[in-house]
Amino acid sequence: MDITQQILNKIFKNPEQDLLMFDDPLSKLDIYEKDEGKYYVKSISKMEEEKLVYTEKTGKSAPEEIVRQLYLLELTKKYKYPKAHIELEKIVQFGREKNDNKRADIVVYTDETWQTIKMIIEVKAPNAENDIQQLKSYLNAEGSPIGVALNGKYQLILFRPYPKDFDTLDQIPAYGEDVADVLQKRKTLKDLHEQDLKIIIKTLEELVLANSGFDSFDEIFKLIYAKLYDEKEAISRNGEELYFRKSPTGKPEDTMKVINDLFEDAKKEWPEIFEKTDKIKLSPEHLSICVGELQDVRLFGSNLRIIDEAFEYLLPDVAKGKKGQYFTPRIVIDMCVQMMNPKKKEYVIDTACGSAGFLVHAMQYVAKNENLSKTGMKDYAMRYLFGIDFDEKSTKISRAIMVIAGDGKSHIYKTTSLDTKEWPERFKAELRDYDLVQEYDDYIKTNDNKENLKELKFDVLLANPPFAGEVKEKHLLSQYVLGKNAKGKMQKSVDRHLLFIEKNLDFVKVGGRLAVVLPQGIFNNTSEEYVRKYIMQKARILAVVGLHGNSFKPHTGTKTSVIFLQKWNENEVDAGGSPTVKDYPIFFATQKQSFKDNSGDYIFEKEADGSIVKDTDGNPKYLCDLDEIADAFVAWGKEQKLDFLN
Repeated sequence: MDITQQILNKIFKNPEQDLLMFDDPLSKLDIYEKDEGKYYVKSISKMEEEKLVYTEKTGKSAPEEIVRQLYLLELTKKYKYPKAHIELEKIVQFGREKNDNKRADIVVYTDETWQTIKMIIEVKAPNAENDIQQLKSYLNAEGSPIGVALNGKYQLILFRPYPKDFDTLDQIPAYGEDVADVLQKRKTLKDLHEQDLKIIIKTLEELVLANSGFDSFDEIFKLIYAKLYDEKEAISRNGEELYFRKSPTGKPEDTMKVINDLFEDAKKEWPEIFEKTDKIKLSPEHLSICVGELQDVRLFGSNLRIIDEAFEYLLPDVAKGKKGQYFTPRIVIDMCVQMMNPKKKEYVIDTACGSAGFLVHAMQYVAKNENLSKTGMKDYAMRYLFGIDFDEKSTKISRAIMVIAGDGKSHIYKTTSLDTKEWPERFKAELRDYDLVQEYDDYIKTNDNKENLKELKFDVLLANPPFAGEVKEKHLLSQYVLGKNAKGKMQKSVDRHLLFIEKNLDFVKVGGRLAVVLPQGIFNNTSEEYVRKYIMQKARILAVVGLHGNSFKPHTGTKTSVIFLQKWNENEVDAGGSPTVKDYPIFFATQKQSFKDNSGDYIFEKEADGSIVKDTDGNPKYLCDLDEIADAFVAWGKEQKLDFLN
């Protein structure tokens, strides 16, 4: 490992992730030792200043300096700006006064006389938020037409289309170019790349969405679907040209017309997502800013973890806290899917589908194991995968991610899993058409004559039900055995996840299997013993896997476990429905290596040189032992001759 890599690994937790906006940053810098234990880089600027980036004795580092030097390399190598046009740490003059404490990190001039500023660049360390207001103040003070705020992961480019306020660009003009040249450049699918969508959305909220008067979630989702439609259609266009971009004219009204047309086509393509009357409500100026930030983001084929984090951010914190809507980390989902081993002709359901993680990974798992083509994977998903969520925004997220993952359209419904009589008639009809109804509940009849489905026949259920909230409605509690206490008396209220346990068992057929994430208290609290007895009455406990306490951070530190069940077969119960199998082995495991740190940031596996290990799909690999637990369970299950693992 050379000196540059060694020092970068000391400065950054994950250099590749922290410096995501730069291609191959490890090979571009030349860090050298000068004075014992002090490491420097030489600036690519007119003055060629030496910059201290790391001191071995104190461990003090300058991550923002690394970001600045990498951007200077881009300015000179990629965009061809001469070093003589670049000044570092220019004192910004506000009116007649100069303030030595206000210094612009990088200033690019139109020529080497340093008379006219073309760009001001403000640099932050990775994980620090770009200071947009500071950048705007510098641009106003110095009269610069273009400004860039960057932190290694993401950059925001502002320009002022006088006399209007700031707008955004997707890239800076190269040497000898201006804004008009950037707008004229044709966009194709090859120009798209993976970006941190969560940071982009946070930036758009600060720039325009928070003050637009409209729901940020709704407006972002309209733009995302317009962009999804554009990426899908671009495959068959000449040169794979993209239309989701700022208009070459630079006029916000022209941009809005194109984006509105794409949104109208997206509504026709996915009619179950939007109402016919839905419109983009943003002003042309606000829309233009959003399009400028989103136009280079690749959605189809992107890392779904990044998409997940962005969508979860869009859900209001209040809703997440009150409803317990925390998306399941995909490494946990992978473990559950591998251990439940769904097959291509098995029906799979998630009764609290959130961001459709379980459904997407079941689809990808089956496609890989069964060697399905892209068309075969889509056909499988459209028939065999079902999802339910009571939250309208969550169902929109689920459908969007299923589209991004390659499904197109799927059986995802906005309804409650706990009260089947309230299900949409279309959903009930689908269940009947696919012969997934085991039994109707004749005991519960309603005045409106809505049928109540008691038991269904899904093969596999994967779910992370919401932990928060209680059910108090008497008509609902009366439908559940767990609506009564250990003495059989109706309770005034029951935790929502307890009713989910009972309903989930009703969703799967005899011999069907379940993986359900539950709070740790279910497994060890004395007061929950009657729940454990109910579970053992209905199903064999295959496994219990304790998850690390950081798994759902930063949202909650609730300790959780995953329980794996297989519903008793008919030959395993007596005439009264009690299991005849009394003693059987259960697989127990506890996660020791967390894939998140105490702050909730992901931890990735690293090579000896400090670079991040990639999985077979080219995505960063989590530092985690859940895959080892899954492998151990499969080996154990085959020894136990579990039928679904053959």
